[in-house]
Amino acid sequence: MFGLAMEERVTKASMRPLACCLLVVVAFVVAAPGCAAFNPRLLFLVKPDPIVLKDHHGVVLTGNVTVNVLYYGRFTPAQRAVVADFVRSAASAPPPDQRVPSVAAWWSTTSLYRGGGARLRLGVQVLDERMSLGRSLSLDNVTALARAAGHHRGAITAVLTAPDVLVAPFCMSRCGIHAHAGGVGAHGKARYTYLWAGNPAKQCPGQCAWPFHQPVHGPQAPPLVPPSGDVGADGMVISLAALLAGTVTNPYGDGYYQGDAGAGLEAATACAGVFGSGAFPGYPGKLLKDPVTGASYNAVGLGGRKFLLPAVWDPTTSQCKTLV
Repeated sequence: MFGLAMEERVTKASMRPLACCLLVVVAFVVAAPGCAAFNPRLLFLVKPDPIVLKDHHGVVLTGNVTVNVLYYGRFTPAQRAVVADFVRSAASAPPPDQRVPSVAAWWSTTSLYRGGGARLRLGVQVLDERMSLGRSLSLDNVTALARAAGHHRGAITAVLTAPDVLVAPFCMSRCGIHAHAGGVGAHGKARYTYLWAGNPAKQCPGQCAWPFHQPVHGPQAPPLVPPSGDVGADGMVISLAALLAGTVTNPYGDGYYQGDAGAGLEAATACAGVFGSGAFPGYPGKLLKDPVTGASYNAVGLGGRKFLLPAVWDPTTSQCKTLV
């Protein structure tokens, strides 16, 4: 189950993209070297092989992990609140009433991986509304932004770009990446991790905001109502969630993945297109629906905010774990 990615090799040893997000394809797909792709609604012509993520015994992120967020371009306060509430909700303790599908319970699946998982904490939030590097970015620019945001060991810097910011591979081959930069040091001590996700509202909602927007190809079922009412923001949270899960379980390309190094499936990318039980190509699965707004969701966060989050591969069952 690979997502289509354009042929791309990053020459700098300090920057190796590890995961891509949300590209729609119809028939068959391949992954470019150096990039493991995540497709929210991958359409199969044949039954996929069983999913088994191999532990390659490299570094995984455990313990307290700070998530710093850099908003590049214009984000409304409401959009920033959706992102911040998601990270804070993942960092909270699961509610005692397990009948409530919580964001914290969704994140707790990563604790089943070697090392016991990472405890997320929302760190600094940086606004770069003036777009210091211009409106068109390369992946090298993304690395520079992550570095400038104050990267450090034990933290993940999330670079989020506004709908009108062009990032070289956005829409053409991916909707986000997670990567690492810095030196190679023993056990990854000199390295730091970061990710990029774009808001797909204007550039490619049919590719990167499914199931909140009708796809470019494939079955044309009516799109779901997004929990926050913002297609771009909720689509970006799906990417962010998948990338965070991939970052902590495979931060430097030698953790958990299936397939070739640098082009394999990871914790959430292995479950692309699955949001609820009974999911199949073109159908996200059984979901909950807000009786007032009609919005579809599968997890509830702090303050009752609702989210739609991708399934995560459970290493104890070798299955994609859903909350509903």
